[in-house]
Amino acid sequence: MKLWEGRFDKPTAPDADVFNESLSFDKKLYRADITASVAHATMLGKCNVISEEESNAIVEGLNSILSDVEEGKLEITGYEDIHSFVENVLVSRIGDAGKKLHTARSRNDQVATDFRIYVRESALQVKSAVRSLIESLLALAKDHFDDVMPGYTHLRKAQPVCVSQFFNAYAEMFLRDMDRLNHVYKEANVMPLGSGALAGTSYPVDRTITMELLGFDGMTNCSLDGVSDRDFVAEYLFACSMIMAHLSRLCEDTILYTTEEFGFIEIADAYSTGSSIMPQKKNPDIPELVRGKTGRVYGHLMGLLTTVKGIPLAYNKDLQEDKECLFDTETTVLRCVGIYAEMLKNITLKSKRMEEAAGSEFTTATDIADYLAKRGVPFRNAHAVTGKIVRHCIEQNKTFLDLTVEDYKTFSPIFEEDILSIVDARNSANSRIVTGGSSSSSARATVASIEERLKTL
Repeated sequence: MKLWEGRFDKPTAPDADVFNESLSFDKKLYRADITASVAHATMLGKCNVISEEESNAIVEGLNSILSDVEEGKLEITGYEDIHSFVENVLVSRIGDAGKKLHTARSRNDQVATDFRIYVRESALQVKSAVRSLIESLLALAKDHFDDVMPGYTHLRKAQPVCVSQFFNAYAEMFLRDMDRLNHVYKEANVMPLGSGALAGTSYPVDRTITMELLGFDGMTNCSLDGVSDRDFVAEYLFACSMIMAHLSRLCEDTILYTTEEFGFIEIADAYSTGSSIMPQKKNPDIPELVRGKTGRVYGHLMGLLTTVKGIPLAYNKDLQEDKECLFDTETTVLRCVGIYAEMLKNITLKSKRMEEAAGSEFTTATDIADYLAKRGVPFRNAHAVTGKIVRHCIEQNKTFLDLTVEDYKTFSPIFEEDILSIVDARNSANSRIVTGGSSSSSARATVASIEERLKTL
């Protein structure tokens, strides 16, 4: 039976039932719903709203439902939503005592509570997946402290950097994502149960009991807001959107660096695909799919924001649209983060090719300008001198390493023999020992810092 059908003389139309139902997707909340219902029934018994015997019978019946569902003995089907399913099965098992479960509770505060329980647990699950991804990045960073690669701005070679710093940069992004997920957990960990449909309840309940039983850090302070707040869902979707944004950037770099034009990275055959017509092809389909799925997650965030922007107080059926977007986002992010962490364990970096690229296209030009500036030449003048050297090399089809000390002196008498080591790509990278810099020593320090911060998240 429907939980609300007493008001109506005629049944709802079959197509209306289909349109209204949410069991097809909110059945994922079965554990949260039963957990919250056990706490609610326990509280009702402690507050003498129902008898201790009734409370115990309800709790025992709910636990039997949970056990049967998880063991595959009970299929979740046949009702409007997960709440109707649980309550109707409970009544069928323990009789009229089961009908008292809904005392002092509405589906409005019930679903809000269930969803908060689900979201806080999901945030921890996603955070664990991101942690594994960071660990994969750190493993690569540790393997390449002594290697260099070109760093880019505007997708043009800029300066040589330690290869480890490339992976450290993404690890830093994902650390921020973990911190955002901590915030999501905090936002979700506030209990709305006790708000009723919108106005609270006249029964002598004790919300602190259910709050403590369910492990919430606090409870909502306004019943109108308690049943209609979905900020925590938006926060979750935003945090996941940022994870996908960072992952998509990593995808783009991976795709570029595996091209023949770059040749920095090779993805293992186990994580690559081929072409149906071109036998030579080895395609980076996993990074491309992850990059594509980013837009899907963004769409869910925008969809929810659009849904909630015009909802008047308090609860409205529109809020049923908060679940499918979150469930799909959860699945998408977990799959994408998980597969990428594994793929990274199976990539090969072509260190020699990266170092050759790091020393080409005048990437050490800034080092020449700094060389002059450190010896008293105003930096703007040093910049101009270096620009002339670059232009000379282009015209003569030479690199900085092809020039002799005498060549350098034709541009400034300040140049000495040591300029020949300054323009070496590896020396350039390792000269930047500032905290967070591109040197090998800085990269090691960054890895250590990331590992320490990871322990606190």
